[in-house]
Amino acid sequence: MSDNSNKNLSFELRSDGVAVVTFDVPGEAVNTLQASFADEFEALIAKLDADPSVKAAIIVSGKADTWIAGANIDMLKACKTAADAEALSRIGQRGFLRLEKLEKPVVAAINGSALGGGFELALACHARVLSDDKKTVLAFPEVQLGLLPGSNGLQRLARLIGLQAALDFGLTGKNMRPSKAKKLGVAAEVVRKSALVEVASKLALDLAKKGSLKVKPSKITLDAKGLTSLALERNPVGRKVLFSKAREMTQKKTYGHYPATERILDVLETYADKGFEASSDLEARYFGELVMSETSRQLIGIFNAVTALKKDTGVDDPEIKPRDVHRVGMLGGGLMGGGICYVTMQNANLPIRLKEINLEGLARGYQYVNDIYAERLKKRQITKFEKLRKSALLSGTIEFEGLRDTDVMIEAVFENLDLKRKVLAQVEEACGPSTIFASNTSSIPITKIAAEAKHPELVVGMHYFSPVHKMPLLEVIVTEKTAPWVTATAVALGKKQGKTVIVVNDGVGFYTSRILGPLMNEAAFILAEGVAIEQIDGAMKRWGWPVGPITLLDEVGIDIAAHVGPIMVEAFGERMTPPDTMTKLVADDRKGRKNAKGFYLYGEAAKKKGKGKHVDTSVYEVLGIHPDKTLPPEEIQMRCSLQFVNEALRCFGDGILRSPRDGDIGAVFGLGFPPFRGGPFRYVDSVGASEILRRIEGYHDRFGARWEPAPVLNEMAKNNKKFHE
Repeated sequence: MSDNSNKNLSFELRSDGVAVVTFDVPGEAVNTLQASFADEFEALIAKLDADPSVKAAIIVSGKADTWIAGANIDMLKACKTAADAEALSRIGQRGFLRLEKLEKPVVAAINGSALGGGFELALACHARVLSDDKKTVLAFPEVQLGLLPGSNGLQRLARLIGLQAALDFGLTGKNMRPSKAKKLGVAAEVVRKSALVEVASKLALDLAKKGSLKVKPSKITLDAKGLTSLALERNPVGRKVLFSKAREMTQKKTYGHYPATERILDVLETYADKGFEASSDLEARYFGELVMSETSRQLIGIFNAVTALKKDTGVDDPEIKPRDVHRVGMLGGGLMGGGICYVTMQNANLPIRLKEINLEGLARGYQYVNDIYAERLKKRQITKFEKLRKSALLSGTIEFEGLRDTDVMIEAVFENLDLKRKVLAQVEEACGPSTIFASNTSSIPITKIAAEAKHPELVVGMHYFSPVHKMPLLEVIVTEKTAPWVTATAVALGKKQGKTVIVVNDGVGFYTSRILGPLMNEAAFILAEGVAIEQIDGAMKRWGWPVGPITLLDEVGIDIAAHVGPIMVEAFGERMTPPDTMTKLVADDRKGRKNAKGFYLYGEAAKKKGKGKHVDTSVYEVLGIHPDKTLPPEEIQMRCSLQFVNEALRCFGDGILRSPRDGDIGAVFGLGFPPFRGGPFRYVDSVGASEILRRIEGYHDRFGARWEPAPVLNEMAKNNKKFHE
């Protein structure tokens, strides 16, 4: 017997009395929750409740790799007021509460991702069975959109696994894998996909026979973990300590820029102290406020941009399709090359052949790959079998043999134009006539690299970010001669490697390296004025950057910056000139973290100072400055960040960027521009082009040519226009 009368929900009654409810949104690749589903959902619950032939139910997905991917973002966009959004939360709360109180057991049979509202629905069920598929994952990603779970998911999770563990998942948005879910007690069983329906059905019938569906709180054990829970979670004094510490740690990480984290803490503390009903009311009100907040607006803007990029081929002509890539070659087995090998093997599932100049270099490349796998094995992110299977995709050579049939050759050799031209010529000689040559250069124009190429139409830039296996962005750089199919193929390969890909036009520094330069230079100017390193880095972190610019300079490498700097000055003139003091660092052989000699202490010297980062105060003597000047944090933040923003606007005006969207994504995902500010272009829209222009003109009056406003900024201010309408 089946009932398919509903649009998104249907059920089929098995002979054993288990109703198999299928959630399948027509015409969509994934299932998402929408406000219009509420009546349909409640009608289904009523039908299950009233039908005497139904003993129990399981909920499955009609999609291959997704259970329910959360709420539809368009539903939130439609909200005009906080009251509208609050009403959505209360609708979800009522529906899931009715499910929880259903006297017939309902088991969530989850294959694929159950995110946000999907995870909340699963928690409202009486039990959960998960497939062991690698795509199966539970998470509350709402915090990454500036929101909190709005249908009592936090409270139900806390009831299952305790307050501390629930806070961890709620505040971070991190994934809960099937094995973790089973260990925590969120999942009753983890089984193969093929057995999911049968195991879930049996569990549902077992629950029906037991007769009691009351959800029991997490048990207290007498081990260290259990005693900690008893001390911190099960008494008012302990809870006060727990939430006070959580607030302290959250503030330290967010600097108050993400109000959703504070609201999550408030909701769970209210749940612990006053109960489910009081916390539900607070949750709904907070949900409404957060949906209408500027932070959420910007974060959702970023989310929508990333979603749009997933469908973007990188070329404007819809008739241009990427060519299939079956084999990838890698020239250079350093940190970048090893990382590129890893994402090609692990994510793209493609064979890759690593070419080095000698066996020692080849061994280093293999070691870099193995180190990444070792790290992921230690964290149980992959299995030993998966490591062995994926590792078989890597082969090595010190000659160009075996590379002829390579579809894409990626080079990550030293940042030297002559060397890159040399390896390009070698690839053209050794490989087939349609092999794409992709350079991982961070600053050298692709046009210059391809100037002597036999087939410049096959040359493209693929600029990865370090560490490659963690950084999400890939910048594809195209020249006037790059064939459109080559661009589309590079973009498609990048997506398979797990990257968010933007396409930019060729030019010195492309986009990301170019816009980072003025920020770093301005930080150096502020340092030269006598402002302490800690003050500069601290101010920038408080504005929302993940690390300060001086720390970043150590990480990137002072020698690299010194190498790139003259290239930028030659191309863009005085505004890219750093202060004279920086040359002194190179003379003192300060390269940063790589040789444990930079602005900060490393190795044993750092250990002697204790935890945290410590400035190497000897650098002040090298620079010939005295750190005795204090600037307001806002001054540091504006000077550095507005230099970054102004150069991003110049890139757009110069035609480097295809769109402001790409500029925002490149800045956020590649360089760490604060996501809650939306990227440089959304930031200008938020503050107003006229106000940004006023501030930059003020600095231009004070500091001269390096603060010349971008022409497009003048135009936007004059016409009162925005980059994102």
